[in-house]
Amino acid sequence: MTYIDHLPGPNADLWDWQLHGSCRGADSATFFHPEGERGRARSLREARAKAICRSCPVLEQCRSHALTVGEPYGVWGGLSESERNEILRATPRERERVLVAAG
Repeated sequence: MTYIDHLPGPNADLWDWQLHGSCRGADSATFFHPEGERGRARSLREARAKAICRSCPVLEQCRSHALTVGEPYGVWGGLSESERNEILRATPRERERVLVAAG
């Protein structure tokens, strides 16, 4: 007995937005912190990553993905790990404030 009829359909199109990201081909170290990075070094790296995100044509899709799946690390959709955590814990009214502050 085969279970082909029970397999999910192709879902590659769900990830197509990643092909158009401004970060595509960039050094991943810009978006993901090295072990033990703190303070000014982290702030500067996150600012560089967010600058790339600001002009990205798929910023909204990236941000939505990160918030939906709970990406635990890195800058996604112009949001740092701590900003995403704050949004996910916030009330709807507080979420808007965090999103505006993040740019």
